[in-house]
Amino acid sequence: MKRTTFSLAILFALTGCGSGVLAPEGPVTNAFLNRVGTNCAKLKIGNQPIDFLLEVNGDDVYFIDETSKLAVGSVDKATYAEDINAYYPTGTDQAALDCIFDQLD
Repeated sequence: MKRTTFSLAILFALTGCGSGVLAPEGPVTNAFLNRVGTNCAKLKIGNQPIDFLLEVNGDDVYFIDETSKLAVGSVDKATYAEDINAYYPTGTDQAALDCIFDQLD
């Protein structure tokens, strides 16, 4: 997961995290994303496993952004679940959402 944390740092630097579009990157966010990646990796959001969504090599950074916002309290659980289910509308996200929520401090 160190690769993911390093990749996240680069992503946020390149996209300008001060723009308000992406959640702030920092120790809390990185630790949370690492826990999600470790404990929820094979569960699916939409049609993709979480470990795939945490890789920043693709074009889809929505999951990382929303999950980072959840980590720092910018969105609550209900809003996060609503946003994720709307963006990845497969109706099969609940097990992954429960696992993600279990990773919150």
